[in-house]
Amino acid sequence: MQQGSVQQLCRSRGLPAHEHDGAAKLAPLGAHLLYAPNAADVYPEGFATTVSVSGVSKGLCGAFRPGHFDGVATVVAKLFLQTRADLAFFGEKDFQQLHVVRRLVRDLDIPIEIVACPTVREADGLAMSSRNVRLSAEQRLAAPKLPEVLSASAARLSARAPVELVLAEARQAILAAGYDEVEYLELRADDDLSPLTAADRPARLIAAAWLGGTRLIDNVGVLPRQRKCEVLAASNAA
Repeated sequence: MQQGSVQQLCRSRGLPAHEHDGAAKLAPLGAHLLYAPNAADVYPEGFATTVSVSGVSKGLCGAFRPGHFDGVATVVAKLFLQTRADLAFFGEKDFQQLHVVRRLVRDLDIPIEIVACPTVREADGLAMSSRNVRLSAEQRLAAPKLPEVLSASAARLSARAPVELVLAEARQAILAAGYDEVEYLELRADDDLSPLTAADRPARLIAAAWLGGTRLIDNVGVLPRQRKCEVLAASNAA
């Protein structure tokens, strides 16, 4: 992508278009150093290597964005090796990406700690994202329905409601709120992203949906509640 196109894309998503813009935003937060390599530093002439993380990259966003996580894994591996940082922080909003990066670091023995950061939300519950600036005023009013439906559905799943029924009703609720398409809505295991048919272990309810021309992603945790008989059994065993 040409430099002008990159800058235009950044501005459309509310991101810094130049490194000095990013530096200006980081300075008040106490940042002491900004690593901003140019494209040639990351992808020198003749670059021919791709890092691919299987398993956790399949399905969800990986099914609708072929090759996306290969690009993520490759550039993240490059940046980790170039900077030799001790810590790297990734938001839980893109929960699949977080898993891809964790698996990448583990499998390649890259000496860095991946720190998961809880999703930061607006006052109305919408997950903060650079894409939110692309929503019209009407779409912005409808957007918080996604986390609202996810939270309500997660509570039902925690109470052992049937997964298939909860997901079907959640899809309908999201569409009824004004979303144009639910790309996916799935219950996945929190630790390895495996698909679940019951909320019998810590899980995540993960979704991607289109509101006009804007694709929004979000997820909420699902913790299974113990049935009374299970609590009694555990108490008796103790």
